[in-house]
Amino acid sequence: MTKPADNVLTAPPESGDADWAERYSVPAREVYRRTLVELAELDPRVFCLDTDMGGLEDGFAQRLPEQYVNVGIAEMNLMGVSAGLAAGGLLPYANTLSGFAAARACEALKVDIAGNDLPVRVVVTHGGASSGHYGPTHHALDDIAIVRSMPNMTVVVPCDAAETERAVRATAELEGPLFLRLGRGATPVIGDGSAEFTLGRARVLRDGGDVTIVATGPHPVHMAVEAAHALAARGVSARVLNMHTVKPIDRESLVSAAMETGGIVTVEDHLETGGLGAAVAEVVSAEHPCPVRRVGFPDAYLDFVADERDLLEYAGISPERIEREAWAVARR
Repeated sequence: MTKPADNVLTAPPESGDADWAERYSVPAREVYRRTLVELAELDPRVFCLDTDMGGLEDGFAQRLPEQYVNVGIAEMNLMGVSAGLAAGGLLPYANTLSGFAAARACEALKVDIAGNDLPVRVVVTHGGASSGHYGPTHHALDDIAIVRSMPNMTVVVPCDAAETERAVRATAELEGPLFLRLGRGATPVIGDGSAEFTLGRARVLRDGGDVTIVATGPHPVHMAVEAAHALAARGVSARVLNMHTVKPIDRESLVSAAMETGGIVTVEDHLETGGLGAAVAEVVSAEHPCPVRRVGFPDAYLDFVADERDLLEYAGISPERIEREAWAVARR
């Protein structure tokens, strides 16, 4: 199989496209599926591995049946087959729910893929509490903590559908394993959908000098921006960083935030233990200690059924909570 010309896979769609709003008004997983088909049509090495997710068989399989494999609801097998394909020179995209990839198939993900530093793209949906309507068995509140502890693993959490497309293209030629975490439903696009995606480099959504808010994931990033606007009305200048790459994390931006602002507030749809907040604290404690307050899920099981927004609010993940924490840091 021949490799396509340089930059073919990574080139984003034309900025300023008239139909960008319609293109990105759908859930991020739908944009990902469209983008995956486009990549696979350009490069026969790209394979889609499915676990009866629903949607991939209607899109990818119908267009490119010879590059599609459905292993069924068998996540351990998904990781093993993907590792084998990658070892043979292919570029497999393994698709499943986040909780199943990080927990149920953890050993195979750790040993077969991360342990061998293979270019498998594990693309997961229903990250965080986005499948809260299924109950706690489908929560993925510890997935980032699990996968970011694996050597060689890159961890990306786009903030919207537009960033999802750019993230998929930007990581198309990544040499090692990738964990791309998506939600379930549609969320508004941050900005006009044309911002560039640079792996490992935080996106500055708002500049400020009093406090820094670092967020990852669709709802946390939106909440961080909303909180920053509220703080501005109270005379507090908040810097907002969209930390779409949790690993390798943008150490330079974090150290600058620690040096130039009064402290950091992290926001995530994940347990406060082991996720973005922990990663940020690890960096600044070593490089330039500063106050770090974490907004995330508490160390407890949410043993009930509710939709995503209700679960976030129950856990205290809200613009109001972020504003309070940032206000306290700034006033300190």
